[in-house]
Amino acid sequence: MNNSVFNSLETFNINVDEIGVKERASSLASRSIKKNSKLEAIKLAVSMIDLTTLEGKDSEGKVTALCRKAIRPIEDNDIPGVAAVCVYPNMVKTAKSALQGSNVKVASVATSFPSGQSPLKLKTEEVKKTVSYGADEIDMVISRGEFLEGNYQFVFDEIRAVKEACGDAHLKVILETGELETFDNVRKASIIAMFAGADFIKTSTGKVQPAATLPVTLVMLEAIRDYYNETGIKIGMKPAGGIRTTKDAISYLCLVKETLGDKWLTPDLFRLGASTLLNDLLMQYKKQKTGFYQSADYFTND
Repeated sequence: MNNSVFNSLETFNINVDEIGVKERASSLASRSIKKNSKLEAIKLAVSMIDLTTLEGKDSEGKVTALCRKAIRPIEDNDIPGVAAVCVYPNMVKTAKSALQGSNVKVASVATSFPSGQSPLKLKTEEVKKTVSYGADEIDMVISRGEFLEGNYQFVFDEIRAVKEACGDAHLKVILETGELETFDNVRKASIIAMFAGADFIKTSTGKVQPAATLPVTLVMLEAIRDYYNETGIKIGMKPAGGIRTTKDAISYLCLVKETLGDKWLTPDLFRLGASTLLNDLLMQYKKQKTGFYQSADYFTND
């Protein structure tokens, strides 16, 4: 990191009030939403989903079916397609083919996801190969061990190298907040990632608990706000892992609106990483439209 970045880190290096953050996150996320507004919130949440499958048993058939659902979640023209489908690198070509002609992006995890435990050269080679397969977005993981040892220059340089390897693809930097131990560390990692070139900062891989939480997301949103006020650059946010219900999704939307404002309420700047959330959103949408809950059997498994 050059001196200006180190100086900026010092400028942003405030101590996070853990109790205050938890109380504020709970308050901001509890906003009441009535029927018509709830319908709009559900549709907005659907449009922001990174529909994800990251399992060892993933197959071309499963990914193709997921992509069809991503484009048209249900037979209702008012429900948009999701923002992206997120898969392992070897499924990128399959997803790219299945999503051809749609507005749904292909995202892929890389950099030895989820551990991040491999040399930088291998990480950048994996990123370049994944982009060559057709990935529009790369979700990388930081080296948490290096960060926790205070090797911030290492973390910065690694993110910068991966960003360069992405070419035109957008970069989401996963902090794995469940392993960072403190809110102060979450804020510092967020600032480092943004200065290093992240297009988005993301809470979690979904493989470590706790994953996304409202308080840790608020810490990251406030870091994004402060970075924007300092630089004029808008950085996106992606909570991921454990977001399963419509109530959860709307709480995150309220948090974004109250912290960053309406201009961040777009798939270009906010995503929800999820594998099971979509069906609950669709069930709640049908309930709001008809007054009755549909059986889960009416919706395909994600």
